[in-house]
Formats: sequence, structure tokens, C-alpha cells
Amino acid sequence: MSDAFRWIGPLLRRLPPETAHRVTIRGLAAGLALGVDKVSDPILATRVWGLDFANPVGLAAGFDKAAEVFSPMLRLGFGFVEVGSITPKPQPGNAKPRLFRLTEDAAVINRLGFNSTGLDGAVANLRQRAAERRGIVGINLGKNRDSTDAAADYAAGVAALAAFADYLVINVSSPNTPGLRDLQQAGVLRSLIERAQAALRSAVPKPPPLLLKIAPDLTPEDRGDIAAVALDADVGGIIVGNTTVSRPAGLRSRHVGESGGLSGRPLFPLSTDVLRDMYRLTGGRLPLIGVGGIASGADAYRKIRAGASLVQLYTALIYEGPGLIGRIKRELAACLRADGFASVADAVGADHRAPPQG
Repeated sequence: MSDAFRWIGPLLRRLPPETAHRVTIRGLAAGLALGVDKVSDPILATRVWGLDFANPVGLAAGFDKAAEVFSPMLRLGFGFVEVGSITPKPQPGNAKPRLFRLTEDAAVINRLGFNSTGLDGAVANLRQRAAERRGIVGINLGKNRDSTDAAADYAAGVAALAAFADYLVINVSSPNTPGLRDLQQAGVLRSLIERAQAALRSAVPKPPPLLLKIAPDLTPEDRGDIAAVALDADVGGIIVGNTTVSRPAGLRSRHVGESGGLSGRPLFPLSTDVLRDMYRLTGGRLPLIGVGGIASGADAYRKIRAGASLVQLYTALIYEGPGLIGRIKRELAACLRADGFASVADAVGADHRAPPQG
């Protein structure tokens, strides 16, 4: 599939972005996902939440929104796949066009707005594909646009999907659903987590970890509040982070003025700075997943040294194709060995540790 992408990729990029995405999903669902570097270097194996990851490189939420192709994506070599965001009721999302390639910047702007098949559709897909699943799958939860009780939406998602998830994510950070990011305020967030955790305890005998996905556009005060709530509420971890509403200097694409969340290469500095700060604020006591702008093994390694136990990517795949997965894994293994680390876990948060005195 890596070789095939050399001619498939340009053809897909001639289609409107959302059409290209749907064609890709249908192709994967039809069995067109041939293995690309499925075997991971043993140095990349890591254990988080009692789960054994063959490698720490995951697919971020947003690609497989309806849990249709998590198994093919795992077969491409990802260490884990996160599906969603999934809302309780089906909803179409925002009006089209709502997805824009910023090719010159290796970036994307989206204002999809949690387009979702709803819980029933996701459950049907997860149940249908359970037998073919070979790897770790996280499920990302959202709220419906017209909901007046966000906590009830997340609790409903937890109750319906906990049985299918290796971990669950409360997504309170998309910029494309009105009022969603307000849920990151400390008091509101604490109540939301408590209701989701109560639903989780009632749903399954052995609850999977419950994570938060936060925005990269938080003030230092907001970051401190979220860290304190997360530690006090005993959440399983934090995903840092979602897309940004900021527009870094130097963007060249004609689509730079579109509203929505920016992902891809320009997000890397901001998302990594916030990741580093969240590791400091949580004292390294919570597993963090680093997301935003990863396009190489060196990028993944910088996230890990900044505090990420795991990393995720999506946008770079649009431009580089599935061969990127194997390349990132090889480069990351080389980075670890070059600095004398025996494992991913040994490198997590290395930038925060004082160098040895000699």
C-alpha cells in the first residue's frame, strides 16, 4: 500500500477533502489495507494503563469517526487506534464545505462539528467488527450540538461504549461545537467527570481508563485548573491536544482565513509546549498522549521527551500516506538508542529531568 500511495495519493488530493476521506474509508473497509511495517522494533514496546502497546504511535480521533476501519488501521502498523468523536444521537455536523487542505503548510483546517452516526451506529460497527479486532482501540466521546446537558451526553456515551473500549475519552476541546470548550472550566469539568465515572462504574465490571482531551489554546491558569481537577478526580490521563483556533505566523495557503481548527505541522510547537506544561503541572503522575503536528520519528521523540507516554497523528497521513507509520517507528527507535534509552518509558519526560552530574 505504501508504493500504491505514490499514485493513489495524488488522485485522492484532486478530490474535495471530505470526498477523498470517504473514498479512503470505503477502500479500507473493502480490504485494501495491505500491511506496511506491521512489525515494531522491540524497543518501542510500552505498557500504559496495564495495556501492552507494540509501539506508542497511534491514530488520532477524527479519521475513523464511526468505528468502521479500526482493524485495517491497526494492521497498517499503528500501536493503537482512537475512533470517534461519537455523539449520543446522529447529527450531520456543520454545513459543507468544512474541511480544507493547507497543502503548502502541511496542515488542515476543519469545522466538521462532530458529524456522527450516533451511539447506535457505532455500537453496531464495533460489535460487527469485534472478531477481526487485533489491537488496542480507544473511543472518543462528544456531545450533541443541541444538547442542554453535556454531562448526560458523555455519561450516555460511556454507558453504551465502555464494553468495547480499551480506554475512553471525554472530548471537551473541539472548537467546532458551540460552548464545548467552556466545559474545560474547573467546576463544570469536575462535575462532568464525576457523572461519566459513575456511568462507567455501572457499565462494566472492569472499567477502562477515562481520559480528557483538551485544547492547545488554554491559558496558563486554565492548564493549572485542569491539571488539578484531573489529579483530584483520578482520571486515567490527558490527551494534549486538539486542533487550534490560532493561526501561527507564516502560513501560506489560500485557505488560511477559513474558520475552524488547524491541525498539522504548524501546530507542533504550540501543542508540544502545552504538553510539556501539563507534564510539569501533573508531576508526571498521569499518562499523557501527545498529539499535534507529528510527521517524523524525531517529532514523536520530542513529544515523548516532553512528557508523552503515547503519541498520535492524523494530518500527516493525508500528505505522506501509510508508509509514514513505519518510517516514524524506525526513526523513533533510532532516536531512543542514540540517547541510550532502553525503552519508550525510560524516555518519557526526559526533558524535565536534570542531566547527570559528572
